[in-house]
Amino acid sequence: MAFSDTLLDAGSDIWAAQFEHPFVCELATGDLADAAFRRWLEQDYQYLFDYARAYAVAGAKAREKPAMATLLGGADAVLNEELDLHRSFAAEYGVAEDDLQETTKAPTCEAYTSFLVRTAHDRPVPVAVAALFPCMKGYLDVADHMAELAEGDHRYTPFIETYTSEAFRAETASMRDLLDGYAESYPGHRDAMCEAFLTSARLESAFWEMAYAGETWPTRESTGRDDGRTGDRDGGHDHDRGGA
Repeated sequence: MAFSDTLLDAGSDIWAAQFEHPFVCELATGDLADAAFRRWLEQDYQYLFDYARAYAVAGAKAREKPAMATLLGGADAVLNEELDLHRSFAAEYGVAEDDLQETTKAPTCEAYTSFLVRTAHDRPVPVAVAALFPCMKGYLDVADHMAELAEGDHRYTPFIETYTSEAFRAETASMRDLLDGYAESYPGHRDAMCEAFLTSARLESAFWEMAYAGETWPTRESTGRDDGRTGDRDGGHDHDRGGA
């Protein structure tokens, strides 16, 4: 069994959760709310810059020329193809490009991008490849699942077609081959590769929920906390001390 198959078996519950998520199911049928898709588009636009950065860092560290070509080519494809695609999505769905540029990353997006960039910088290249792989493989599998659920064309059909295209399949296959090659050449990294793969897969699943639920950073109002909590706590402490 290829190592990538072992990873996918380990992440099967995560994949199943993605397939069942309402964002995925509603996008497949064309019923997803505009606001949810807009949130995904804005957050994914921000995500892709760091996704490309992680590819580039891993590619610069790679010793094997084919690996360097695959990883640096991946960075180029994200910067010059997928980001253009997101800008075209934005124009089609009425989202201003300035809004894409100025969006603040939500907590899940920040966590995911930080993990990818940190892994690319700090860990061996095989581990970075394992961390990068769930995004491509996840989108391909989710889009194939969406295509099965869809009944005719609708406003989100271009999304499904993009991530089920032959070009995207070929790019995913290249990363899978690279992943399997590294696992074969560096078996000592397999446990770390599995851990990185599963972390990214969980964050992929969380990304759908982030966009669907409208995740934001906590504020004083959302946590129910106010400045009075300090005084209450201190007052209670004084009372306890006096009672002693």
